[in-house]
Amino acid sequence: MIELVHLEKKFEDSTPLKDVNTVINDGDVISIIGPSGTGKSTLLRCINMLEKPTGGQILLDGVDITDPKYDVTMARRKMGMVFQSFNLFGHLTVIENIMLAPMDILKKSRQEAYETGIALLKRVGLAGREHQYPEQLSGGQKQRVAIARTLAMDPDVILLDEPTSALDPTMVGEVQAVIRDMAGMGKTMMIVTHEMSFARAICNRVFFLNQGGIYEDGTPEQIFDNPQKDLTRRFIHRLKVMELFIDNPDYDFIGAGSEIDQYCMRSDISPRVKYRIRLTFEELTQQMLFPVLSRTPIQVTVEYSEAEEKAIVNACYGGGRFDPAEGENSLSYKVLKGSVEELSYTYNENEELSNTVRVVICEKQK
Repeated sequence: MIELVHLEKKFEDSTPLKDVNTVINDGDVISIIGPSGTGKSTLLRCINMLEKPTGGQILLDGVDITDPKYDVTMARRKMGMVFQSFNLFGHLTVIENIMLAPMDILKKSRQEAYETGIALLKRVGLAGREHQYPEQLSGGQKQRVAIARTLAMDPDVILLDEPTSALDPTMVGEVQAVIRDMAGMGKTMMIVTHEMSFARAICNRVFFLNQGGIYEDGTPEQIFDNPQKDLTRRFIHRLKVMELFIDNPDYDFIGAGSEIDQYCMRSDISPRVKYRIRLTFEELTQQMLFPVLSRTPIQVTVEYSEAEEKAIVNACYGGGRFDPAEGENSLSYKVLKGSVEELSYTYNENEELSNTVRVVICEKQK
């Protein structure tokens, strides 16, 4: 078992890990996902002490491996690391790369290390390649050798840092197949990956990293189908977000229209969807809400999902219950309802912005 307690890692110009707390159980297969720069690789490198944490503790089977008196080689015997750049020794053959650490660190005999290496090469689909050099192999084959080298140490924990990111797309599948096989070995695994479908297929837990820590931790079903937190949901659905806040009677609606145009251009939103986002903003805020709520702040959020080619516009505002469908401007309501996929209203008296109008705009719709 690995326990992270207030783990922190600071660099000179950034702090990717601010306060990481979690327990990694024996046999967990954990996919680590999140935007670039959120500390995913740093987390793995801290766990096996390739990066020395600047704060907190890492407990491996109850022993604090961040203690200056602790011999980190003891931890590394239990943890294997697969890097995105293979890190094979070019002057050694495939089998020599695999045999080196077991002979040097575990003090295995040359014959035992050789037999183990041959068996592992067969397992990763590279039987007969033992006497070739890394330069004679494809990227996918190199990564499979790197995985075999890690397995040769028989680690309790296997850490994989974006193992397919340096590969040609045609080679990704062969490495993923080997990792899927590893996931059935009962070992604890942590995998940094940008391949969402792969992450979902092999793991029992998902860490979504953001804001300096594990922002959300859950099962694949929770994280990928029903994320509980906004940033997770936006990442999973590849949402691009814009917020507008109408907070005074002299609000610049022309400037807001320009902001919407720029947002649509940056997000590569089609002219069809862009037109309906602008129509929604103009009809909903200028024609239906603002005349009634000119002194009540209105928060408008636009979320565009590249994966689903769908935009969701939420207009939230306070005050008493006010459904635009029951307002005086029935023509604007009818125009808007006829132009979008969905138009709905909810009221929650416990929220500060108690009223919400939700509009769904799809690329293919009426």
